[in-house]
Amino acid sequence: DLCCGEGNALIEAAGRLGVGEDAVGGGAVSIVGVDLVGRLRPGPNWPGLSLVTASLATWNPAAEQRFDLVTCVHGLHYIGDKLGLLTRAARWLSPPDGVLIADFDPSAVRHPDGSPATRRVIRALRQAGAGYDPRTHRLTCRGPLDLSFAADYLGADDAAGPSYTGQPGVASHYRWL
Repeated sequence: DLCCGEGNALIEAAGRLGVGEDAVGGGAVSIVGVDLVGRLRPGPNWPGLSLVTASLATWNPAAEQRFDLVTCVHGLHYIGDKLGLLTRAARWLSPPDGVLIADFDPSAVRHPDGSPATRRVIRALRQAGAGYDPRTHRLTCRGPLDLSFAADYLGADDAAGPSYTGQPGVASHYRWL
């Protein structure tokens, strides 16, 4: 879970799923949560539960680690390089059916002049095979998937105002190649 907050949902899921134990269908369950702030709730010392304080601008899983499910619920609003994180997260998915689910507002992705790049972003997502529902702001993809936005990240504006949730958000600026 990217932008996992205190990790409460992950700790609860770990208790229900039995992390570190064989899951239904075989294989051990492991759960990883990453958050920048570091207010992670002290959780049980269970093998297979990992709560990490790190910047998602640079964090990557171990080289061979792949995930059946990657989530980012209301976290992308606070990320500077949204497209960079989505591109990396889509590569972390287990073949052939790992799933990425994220709440995403493409209008927070901007051209250098500050105008929204919404249509361009949605078109790139759909061309890559990802799904986007504008009503729910839900991005989904099965992977691993090679998302290609052909854009250079220029920086972020943390004074962009509220996102569609009403909470403060960050606008991400890109130069399209």
